[in-house]
Amino acid sequence: MTVEEITERLKEFEANPQMITESIYSPTATDYADNRMPFTEIHLGYLRKHKNVDASHYLSNLEIMITKR
Repeated sequence: MTVEEITERLKEFEANPQMITESIYSPTATDYADNRMPFTEIHLGYLRKHKNVDASHYLSNLEIMITKR
């Protein structure tokens, strides 16, 4: 998957009200309001750091984990 495809999928998760997509506080996230890193940036950062992770599998598992039940 390309970075654009991954970003698009993460944005779809954020737009879906049935998904839990909260931002998190990070002291290093000075570019964001109140140092709260957006959901999409959190997961893009993880995938950038862990290049051996299969992005499609990661996103599939993430979707299962964040779906409201």
